[in-house]
Amino acid sequence: MTLKELDSTLPWYRKLSAAERSALGMVAQNGIAAFVSWYQHPSSPSWVLTDVFGTAPTELTRSISLQKALQLIRTVVAVVEDHVPELAPKAEQADLRVAVLRYSREVAFAAADVYARAAEARGSWDTRLEALVVDAVLRGENSDALRSRVAALGWKSTGRFTVMVGSSPPETDASFVSELRRSAARFAEDVLVGIQGNRLILVLGGVAEQEPTYLRLSELFGPGPVVFGPLADSLMEAGASAQAALAGFAVAKAWPSAPRPVAADDLWPERVVAGDEAARRALIKNIYRPLIAASNGLVETLSAYLSLGHSLEATARELFVHANTVRYRLRRVMDVTGWDPLLPREAFVLQVALLVGRLAPSVNTSSERQTPRPESRGG
Repeated sequence: MTLKELDSTLPWYRKLSAAERSALGMVAQNGIAAFVSWYQHPSSPSWVLTDVFGTAPTELTRSISLQKALQLIRTVVAVVEDHVPELAPKAEQADLRVAVLRYSREVAFAAADVYARAAEARGSWDTRLEALVVDAVLRGENSDALRSRVAALGWKSTGRFTVMVGSSPPETDASFVSELRRSAARFAEDVLVGIQGNRLILVLGGVAEQEPTYLRLSELFGPGPVVFGPLADSLMEAGASAQAALAGFAVAKAWPSAPRPVAADDLWPERVVAGDEAARRALIKNIYRPLIAASNGLVETLSAYLSLGHSLEATARELFVHANTVRYRLRRVMDVTGWDPLLPREAFVLQVALLVGRLAPSVNTSSERQTPRPESRGG
């Protein structure tokens, strides 16, 4: 009778699998049987959790929400109340209805307890799983295990992944992590939070707009530099972004006036000095090789400009060209590399790129000529 009522009044109940319907039916039957036993021999309600929900599989809390569970309890109670006249003589019906209400209250509290415990267990497991994924990303791991763990965390992002690294604030309790997730959700589709000692790590997926994302989230880090890695096309490739961000964070103090947050790629010179091979390769690939390939005197002009104190006139005299030619070539340097030699910081990056490029044995430097010097200025 109870199962028939559930089937007719709860649309979601009809869509459950046979195993789920069977488990819920057992819960309902246990509930009624436990009520009869309790009504005949009143005792403490602490038995409700074991007698009613003891045989229910834990998986039910995933497929059936607490709201649906309470709807089921309400339906079962209504069935019992409708049949009170058949269960007791008229003189006892009022007491029976009160008992039903008290019993239903205890069952509802017990259901909430079951779901709270399940949520707490899932939360603890998700936290451990999240820590494993963050650690795997930092190590540059690319495996089926990582894909499986990310899927278990419910990630949906398919691109635009990056990693932010900075110091963690003094208080990193559950409320801080919740606030961090809420803030990150405004700018990215997914986020993983890792707290490793005094270091806070964010793995972001589906970043919409980089600049406001990094700027806003950096406010939630502790004091000191905050470094973000370059964008990656997939979470499996985010290891390079993570390693760049970690390397940048380790040397960011060498650039006291660095912006906060700062891109890991903007710290190429400091990373090279610290022995970061990835930064050395990046300078050669993104700056030195393009300059060599462009020819037209760009390397010679840039080298002379940097060695002569960033003076356009001195560079023009050294190369025996007009100052406007020097300006043109320096603009071409920016067009080719993306770095402006007229800005002191970017000129420093270009100078380090020239150094590591010249020291790299595999780079063809035949097109880089020595600065021409005539034997005499007369004649």
